Amino acid sequence: MKAKEAKSVRSFLAIELEEDLVPKILDVQKEFKKTNANIKYVPSENMHFTLKFFGNVDGEMIEDISDSVERVIKNYTSFDLNIKNCGCFPNKDVIKVLWLGLEEGSPIKSLQKDLDKEFKKHGFKKERNFISHLTIGRVKSPKNKKEIRNTIEKLEDIEIGQMTVSKICLKKSTLTPQGPIYEDIKVFKLN
Repeated sequence: MKAKEAKSVRSFLAIELEEDLVPKILDVQKEFKKTNANIKYVPSENMHFTLKFFGNVDGEMIEDISDSVERVIKNYTSFDLNIKNCGCFPNKDVIKVLWLGLEEGSPIKSLQKDLDKEFKKHGFKKERNFISHLTIGRVKSPKNKKEIRNTIEKLEDIEIGQMTVSKICLKKSTLTPQGPIYEDIKVFKLN
């Protein structure tokens, strides 16, 4: 059993998307599909808000991460997120990632900051300029960039809807040629 624990696991901490918001998000992806651009879309089952990407960690570190999450979430109760706005990273001239954002003032930012402080104790780098977002697609080439930019501008103020965050998931990410496969390692319930 010890040898199995030594194996490293590609992992991250996330808030999963509520199922009832998926159709509206798929509609946003449909708008981008009209641009005929070279975009790899995130499948709905993989959509989430990342709180922290850990990379490859061993079983012992998974335990440390879990303990840290438990310590932090004692101070949090369930909260609402209002998904709205469409944008891109890094900017509209060099579009690499298409995303949906969150309304300002959500507790997610302070939750992420508190988690980050704990994770720093285990040697993880602090997130700089954390921006809560839901990745919906990755732009693979500059083909039809103008159309992508126009669609972002058209959807800039879109309102997707509200969801309640009652749990946080520590996920395992297995990379495959078809795309990543995510599995829960541990689920943490908020009060």
